Amino acid sequence: MIVTVTLNAALDDTYEVPDARSGEVNRVAAVHRRPGGKGVNVARVLHGLGHDVVATGLAGGAAGRQIEEGLAAFGVPAAFSPVAAESRRTVTVVGPEVTMYCEPGPAVTAPEWDAFLGRYDALAADAAVVVLSGSLPPGVPADAYADLARRAPGPVVLDADGEALRLGVTGRPDVVKPNAEELARASGTGDTAAGIRALRAAGAGAVVASLGPDGVLAHTPDGALRAALDRPEPGNPTGAGDALVAALAAGLAGGLPWPDRLRRAVALAACAVRSPVAGELDAAALPALLARVTLRSEENHAARPHG
Repeated sequence: MIVTVTLNAALDDTYEVPDARSGEVNRVAAVHRRPGGKGVNVARVLHGLGHDVVATGLAGGAAGRQIEEGLAAFGVPAAFSPVAAESRRTVTVVGPEVTMYCEPGPAVTAPEWDAFLGRYDALAADAAVVVLSGSLPPGVPADAYADLARRAPGPVVLDADGEALRLGVTGRPDVVKPNAEELARASGTGDTAAGIRALRAAGAGAVVASLGPDGVLAHTPDGALRAALDRPEPGNPTGAGDALVAALAAGLAGGLPWPDRLRRAVALAACAVRSPVAGELDAAALPALLARVTLRSEENHAARPHG
């Protein structure tokens, strides 16, 4: 079983506005409302691929109920811990560009956090892999991901940003999945390699940097690999990172070698780009996309052993 943790779950609205123009009245062509938040999206992708998964995290108010009901409607097992405040909503406008609006999330009390930790410990005890994804709502400790990573008996995948990433990596997660902007913030230099070195030195077992249309650069204890499609896939990139994390978690749980894990991660992310809604993909397209993934070893990769 793979357990995904979404501490700042959301009710996601995606508006398709093909001719969106800033500062003007825009007509929405289609609306998609789904349970969201990065870990929720990961859980939905894993479930859609037939993996045994449980989504947990924090949920509250009417939006929280809709998140849980939405997961139930998709058949995704969930075990969220309740909070009194209202879960957040996000809005994604997909037009000539993709624009997201994300609320901060509910204020979480200390007793609510303690109750979640009890639920998390019970789930993590039986997990093949734990995935920690997304932002932290107000009231949750800044080092929450480090604590959760240490509590997990098995492997951990971390996908976070800013202080949540900087502190979370000290919990020594097995895989950390930043994007280029998150790496730049992690290193303070804007340099991808420096960001990777900083995360590995701080405790990451492996770093898989998602570089958008340029694929991924993975620095692992076994060396460095770069994987990418032969050409960029057009579409909505908002769910690509979560699909990539889902593939990394599934590969970790299944013991796939790093080359196979990365090929599948890049192909699955491309599947997600084809969907207008994060957390959904056309799995039938996966074999053709897998055939388009190129993989090469990176010399002078500057990876350092973990430990």
